[in-house]
Amino acid sequence: MNKMIHAILLLLCCLQITAIGYSQDVYIKAGQLFDSQKKELRHNQVIYISGTSIESVGGFESIPEHAEIIDLTGYTVLPGLIDAHTHVLFSQTAKDDFAAHSIHTLVMESEALRVLRGAKRAQSYLDVGITSIKDLGNSGLFLDTALRDAINEGTVAGPRVFASGPILAAAGGQLYGVPSDQQHIIDEEYRIVKGVEDARNAVREHVNQNVNLIKICADNLPNKALLSVDEMKAIVQTAHEYGLTVTAHAVTNQSAWNAIEAGVDGIEHGFNIADSTLTLMAQKKVFLVPTENSRAYMEQYATLAGYETGEADWIDYYMENMKKRLTSALNKGVPIVAGSDNYTHIGGTRGESSRDMFRYYFEAGMHPLDILHSATYLSAVCLNKEKEIGSLIPGAKADIIAVKGNLENDFLKTLEQLVFVMKNGAVYLQKME
Repeated sequence: MNKMIHAILLLLCCLQITAIGYSQDVYIKAGQLFDSQKKELRHNQVIYISGTSIESVGGFESIPEHAEIIDLTGYTVLPGLIDAHTHVLFSQTAKDDFAAHSIHTLVMESEALRVLRGAKRAQSYLDVGITSIKDLGNSGLFLDTALRDAINEGTVAGPRVFASGPILAAAGGQLYGVPSDQQHIIDEEYRIVKGVEDARNAVREHVNQNVNLIKICADNLPNKALLSVDEMKAIVQTAHEYGLTVTAHAVTNQSAWNAIEAGVDGIEHGFNIADSTLTLMAQKKVFLVPTENSRAYMEQYATLAGYETGEADWIDYYMENMKKRLTSALNKGVPIVAGSDNYTHIGGTRGESSRDMFRYYFEAGMHPLDILHSATYLSAVCLNKEKEIGSLIPGAKADIIAVKGNLENDFLKTLEQLVFVMKNGAVYLQKME
């Protein structure tokens, strides 16, 4: 790791959110407990936590005398939520051009500054009950794994980070308009793949940097270059040999189809995906991360981007199309995983922006417990971590939150009424009445 980055991360301990309390053995009494695997609410449950892990889940009668108790009988207790598509080391305004701002970030900001800003964004996820994130590139040369390691060692506070490292992409990556003599700048943000054998080597490079998964760009719009099916197959085969999953950014239907044929585990976005491709995804158990936002978010974005009155009619068309796509995916049995992809600053913290995805899924017609299933258990399954996160089961990490209200009848308000956050057995929020 760059020595400057390491020094800055060590200094961040002065700024971090400190845990409110920590106990080797504690019992949490839950008035209601969300069983994320069965998608049901269970009443009067006790979670016994020893150190950083859940030891058992049972009835109130299982609490021994003189035990330390956290009383959440008036609340609903859930596994810590997971945002399966983030970019904590990148941010732009609604008026920024993505490529131009990316280049500015690479050449006008130090890596240390980028990590400091990313650390602050990461901390804000705990404030909204998101205790794990899948961070998918746009993070320099493995700055995401550096931040992950700093969080894991306690230097800074933040959610669990599952880091992909630089996105594997065809020539140009997603940075359009870069002159041929400046293409080397793109290598600071993307791992450009040049053939089948290089595709295998790119995965090995990422494995050597201890990434948690591999992300590829099946298309680079508006750039025209694409990874070939053979290159994607080589990436998938090599990643799977090392026990890593592969997820693919795909905007067009054809690129999504090609990635699925190549064997990827998931599709990110899939904005223009066809019903026939969704059928193939359901057959192959390929998950979809629909990275959408609520109408309120889109309207705020349009205002900040400078759209005049009447110029944002496209929002209606966009929202309707995305609702149809999500409904079709659900009806076909495609595994839906909750992810925000919110890297545009429209006000509030990154965590608050991330939480907007739940509003979108709800507005699009998903049942509250299905949304929570997607943001907990299903997300963990797609990371091959279902025994560690996403469920309140023996052996899992003690990532636990609690909310006040009725999740089924008043979903959005209840999610915002967060009263308790525990990650890895440490309490970061506790404001019960």
